[in-house]
Amino acid sequence: MDAMLAMDAALDKHRGHWFVRETVGYLRRTLARFDVASRSMFAIADAGSCFAGTLLELVLAADRSYMLDVEDGPQIALSSLNSGTYRMVNGLSRLETHYCGELPDLPVGVALDTEKARDLGLVTATPDDIDWEDEVRIAIEERASLSPDALTGMEASLRFAGPETMLTRVFGRLTAWQNWIFNRPNAVGKQGALKVYGTGAKAKFNWERV
Repeated sequence: MDAMLAMDAALDKHRGHWFVRETVGYLRRTLARFDVASRSMFAIADAGSCFAGTLLELVLAADRSYMLDVEDGPQIALSSLNSGTYRMVNGLSRLETHYCGELPDLPVGVALDTEKARDLGLVTATPDDIDWEDEVRIAIEERASLSPDALTGMEASLRFAGPETMLTRVFGRLTAWQNWIFNRPNAVGKQGALKVYGTGAKAKFNWERV
């Protein structure tokens, strides 16, 4: 974590240098691909995790984040780069999107344990070591039991909270609803969810789809 925060500090200090600009731009574009991925993403912060600074963006980009709640457990940390260096297509940082534009007072460069991360609302769930394996397993099994298209579309829509831009309309709304929910066989196929709705029959999904 210390090395990650030091790297972010160096990128921030030298952000005017051409190589740093290219590096930050590459990171921003790479992270943006997570925002429009057609897959569910869970961030798992357990022993040995290093979700600090730039790597914390992965937690903020995920659909759900789980952080183990044990004594001397994992920690996360924010850096100055989390405040807008890697902006999403809605023009906001992932922190601003996470808090729907109402940012609380967040400590920067300070290691946050599970309790502090939970109190700040930075993570979705914080199971203890007794429930950890079951909670994560149930989350994955729950996701796998639902329509691969419908939930993917809903997640794509939920990833872009806040003000609408042309890009959020394309990636968060148009792609989600037209490409994933209404036009795919899992919805409108012969045994798709919309076709059998109200008949009492159970939809049959193609689980090989993403």
